[in-house]
Amino acid sequence: MITPSKILFFICLSFVAGIFFESSFGISQDKLIKIPQIFLWAFLFVAVFIIVFSLLIKKENFTVIGFCIFLFLVGILRMQISEFNIANDKLRQENDKGQITLTGIIIREPDVRNASQKLKIDVSGSVVLATTSRYPEYKYLDKVKIIGQLKTPSETEDFNYKNYLLKDRIYSVMDFPKISVLGGPASGGEKINPTVIQKLYSGILFFKQKLRESIRNNFSPPESLILEGTILGDSGAMDQDLKNKLNITGLRHIIAVSGTHIVILSSILVSLFLAFGLWRGQAFYFSVIFIWFYILLTGLPQSGIRAGIMGSIFLLAQKLGRQNTGSRAIVLAGAIMLLKNPLLLLYDVGFQLSFLAVLGLIYLEPLIKDFIKIFTRDKAKNFVSIISATFAAQIFTLPIMIYNFGNISLVSPITNILILPIVSLLMFFGFFSAILGVFSNILGWIVSFPCLFLLNYFVKVIDIFSKPFAVKYIENVSLIWVIIFYLVLTVIVAHLNRVKREKFLG
Repeated sequence: MITPSKILFFICLSFVAGIFFESSFGISQDKLIKIPQIFLWAFLFVAVFIIVFSLLIKKENFTVIGFCIFLFLVGILRMQISEFNIANDKLRQENDKGQITLTGIIIREPDVRNASQKLKIDVSGSVVLATTSRYPEYKYLDKVKIIGQLKTPSETEDFNYKNYLLKDRIYSVMDFPKISVLGGPASGGEKINPTVIQKLYSGILFFKQKLRESIRNNFSPPESLILEGTILGDSGAMDQDLKNKLNITGLRHIIAVSGTHIVILSSILVSLFLAFGLWRGQAFYFSVIFIWFYILLTGLPQSGIRAGIMGSIFLLAQKLGRQNTGSRAIVLAGAIMLLKNPLLLLYDVGFQLSFLAVLGLIYLEPLIKDFIKIFTRDKAKNFVSIISATFAAQIFTLPIMIYNFGNISLVSPITNILILPIVSLLMFFGFFSAILGVFSNILGWIVSFPCLFLLNYFVKVIDIFSKPFAVKYIENVSLIWVIIFYLVLTVIVAHLNRVKREKFLG
């Protein structure tokens, strides 16, 4: 007899498979929906026939198969609805047609870089990404008028910017338009009446800005930039040289609100809280609170929210001590996210990495931990947990990283082992120093010394390992090889877990 949780698992997988089947055909400018409607009617007919037939002969397995086919069809239709919305987006239809004047509201925190800033502006339900100069500064919920030319995001062999923006439902960009501020909560002119949620988000961004200013008062680059990235998720102000070093050493995920970072951090937090003498249930609650506080502090980015959901589910699976429960809950959470935005599946690398990193920690991390324990003592169990979590997450995400970014850090296992144990301490002392600095520069400066020591260590590791030999560039990796890797990995991990389970029962 199939349990209800297994039925839900197979149904969710079928829905995800339907989205993948439709979206794998790609999105073009001319024709978005690729699967003919006659095939969809055929899927529906087969699904209904199997369900009705199975109910008559009372075969539960056939009923499940029928509903799986039906949910596969629903996945296709959900993706087609999203494709239809893209094709009929009013703002997108004005792309590449000359100068246009638009009025809208800045709906996210401006992404400030060294010499520019990017603004997400809502224009009657459609979103345009405007790139403008570093100054003047703009604020969340400012109402602005922009004059410029809407363009379709670029597509090149090295990077498909159009697909990258699709996941955020952005189909139009505007480079260096003329911008006039018409009003806003903190501006003159027309007043904006924000909702309660917008007021809360605005308050979070205000607090985040105060922390950012406190960090810059007490630390100098590159330490200040690393700390901003670690506790605030900001990397826009980093120069390209530092970004390259972090990429080479495989540490870029630490200074961004990435899925891999959140998931690994979740595992480390549980180990640390257990080391402090807490019960597993207490460690779970404290870790979840810390993770969501961190995501709140970074300004609730969509990538962070998705990573937080995945990380929380992983922690729940650890608390329950059941692998199957965790994996099924992850698939359910992923299906719910894709129901809301099916474009995440193919176009959001962060979503893919979060999902795979959690699966790695659930299925591979215990195996790696058992292997390492053979060569270590019980006193080193916290360090073993950090190493096993790091390797498990990185092994499961490696093919996606290579496929999307075309490089692999040869020193990443070493640098992550050297840096990850200090990340939680760096975040604690960094946040403590930053928040004290908001109220008193002297107090913030005094508490900054432990943090400065950790940051100097971080920078030293980056400098030592960021050499040309430390990275291998692999271009034009076929998706077939990625699929083969995961098939082989699945077989190996399933076999090892089965052997471990039989050994335990025997």
